[in-house]
Amino acid sequence: MKKVLILGGGFAGIQSAIELQKSKKLEVTLISDRDYLYIYPISIWIPVHKKEFDDVKVSLYEIQKKYPFKLIIDNVTEIQSAQNKVICNNHTIIYDYLIVAFGADKMQHKGLENTLSICGKPEVSIAIRNKLDELITLGTGKIAIGFGGNPKDKSAVRGGPAFELIFNIHNMLKNKKIRDNFELTFFAPMEEPGARMGKNSLEMLDKMFDKFKIKKRFGKKIVEFQKNNVVFEDNTNLEADFIMFIAAASGHSVLKKSDLPLTEAGFIKIDDFGLVENSKNVYAIGDIAAIQGYDWVAKQGHIAELMGRNAAYNILETEKNSEKRKGYNQHLNILCVMDTGNGAAFVFRNNKKAFIIPMPIVGHWLKKGWGHYSKLTKIGRFPRLPGV
Repeated sequence: MKKVLILGGGFAGIQSAIELQKSKKLEVTLISDRDYLYIYPISIWIPVHKKEFDDVKVSLYEIQKKYPFKLIIDNVTEIQSAQNKVICNNHTIIYDYLIVAFGADKMQHKGLENTLSICGKPEVSIAIRNKLDELITLGTGKIAIGFGGNPKDKSAVRGGPAFELIFNIHNMLKNKKIRDNFELTFFAPMEEPGARMGKNSLEMLDKMFDKFKIKKRFGKKIVEFQKNNVVFEDNTNLEADFIMFIAAASGHSVLKKSDLPLTEAGFIKIDDFGLVENSKNVYAIGDIAAIQGYDWVAKQGHIAELMGRNAAYNILETEKNSEKRKGYNQHLNILCVMDTGNGAAFVFRNNKKAFIIPMPIVGHWLKKGWGHYSKLTKIGRFPRLPGV
């Protein structure tokens, strides 16, 4: 039986492992540096005490019970695709097919250690909560929330969680009746952060900032993060007692010790089917892959899962000597339920249309329901609904 090795226990890697294991035609091994799947889209509720850390985790061992792939908890250090070999801290593994799905690193801004990120390591969400709790105990403070872009790959941006977090913080402070004691500022280097979601979404975001009395600092390159201070290229500063910043993605450090073809931004070059350029047996999916498409494209979890399913399908079809393949490009879109803490907005964009639908109250519960659904489907306790 041929061996498929999957690197990464996120949305993309787990979906590949599930689909391949269902076939029972290949020996599937998954390597992850942690023993749980972290559901990032609902981690925004940890800092505002609407979720506990364990509520946002799904044990890989629990997923493995339903889909018994081989699971190894280890850190990948090198990929040698010419030898069909992956080297880890404690293992060296030979494969017939490789799926690289271990996500990306973050761009390293000067002074980034003076910030915390809701899209960083999972445990950072608790540090954000603790910092907010400190300010709430003081009863006053300045909070700055922002995100950055990668000029070498525009798809590597992740701004949605920043919008959601600042709206949730506003809502939490309002419920505690101390909102007027806090200054909230949203910052980003682009002129129109959120523009990739479409004109209507951009207009609604602007109205929400005004309605919630959230200040804006847009259009200036970030030079440095200092303690309690963001420095911009025009020598202006943004003072804050707490800075949450989501740096744009960049190529993973492990790829520096690999023989895989990379873009200037450090992502793995692939074709529409996820197959690595000039390879017959290596796939790259999710954030680690260089996604080609429209200028508004952003890397999201549902696209990562789609790429995971496609990689599994394409490997199985290859084994059948079939020419059938599935690609990701025709399915590219932006899709999210942007939560505000007491409501949400449904955002959608593809190459034909873009719209946003406000969903007061019900939208918040819809996203919470999706969180439960996501966990249950991963462990096989609820059937996967088509397109969800």
